[in-house]
Amino acid sequence: MDIKEYIESGILELYVAGVLSEKENEEVSKAIKEHLEVRGVVEDIESAILKLTAAVAPKDAQKLYDKIKANVLKEEPKVITISTRKTNWAAYTGWAATIILAGGLYYMANQNNDLNYQLQSSDAKNAVLENKIAEANQDLEKAEELVSIIRDKDITTINLNGQNVAPQSYAKVYWKKDENVVYIDALGLPEPPPGKVYQVWSLKLSPLTPTSIGLLDDFIGDDNKVFELENINESQAFGITLEPAGGSETPTMEQLYTLGVVQS
Repeated sequence: MDIKEYIESGILELYVAGVLSEKENEEVSKAIKEHLEVRGVVEDIESAILKLTAAVAPKDAQKLYDKIKANVLKEEPKVITISTRKTNWAAYTGWAATIILAGGLYYMANQNNDLNYQLQSSDAKNAVLENKIAEANQDLEKAEELVSIIRDKDITTINLNGQNVAPQSYAKVYWKKDENVVYIDALGLPEPPPGKVYQVWSLKLSPLTPTSIGLLDDFIGDDNKVFELENINESQAFGITLEPAGGSETPTMEQLYTLGVVQS
């Protein structure tokens, strides 16, 4: 047997397609067992078809491959005369058409995947842009609100100066007494270290009596560094200390960053 001519005859493709007669199937099976080169070509053919069907249906490649073969075999198998000089192309026209169809499906699947990816990417970019616009609008509204508060004729402004632990620090308190609200402008405070938080205290001076009015939570994440806290106290001064996360019951005076007295 001339192995090269045998392989080029097209018999192996027909064998994989399942359109040979029983006798021819036996002959090819025998050739596969006796010649490693023939076995390799058959395995390559099957592998190529499985890869192609896998591209169309990744989870059910084998099922699709079997279905394609079943469609080809709807008609009774024909006995095909093998010729090393001339290939009977009509014998496997159906199989070739199936391969073309699978190839078309593969191309369409790829095109569809690319289109879906582009749409998803575009949607993601639009979502990010919309989010940035929303954040900018919120920042603008907050800035306008702060300007309105600061300019209110009934607002009391208290300057808090840096203390020994951080002489360069500073802050401002805007106290709206009629609403029991204070706005802490903490832009002049350094970022707290991990595990620490700034705590704001309302102070009575005689005797010195501190009352916590809240924490400056999410200090790093707040770009404006302006915090709104409730204050129902008759405050005579305000101080800000650095405390362990969660705050303290009494101020750590060694960590007093800023202090300011309410002007009468």
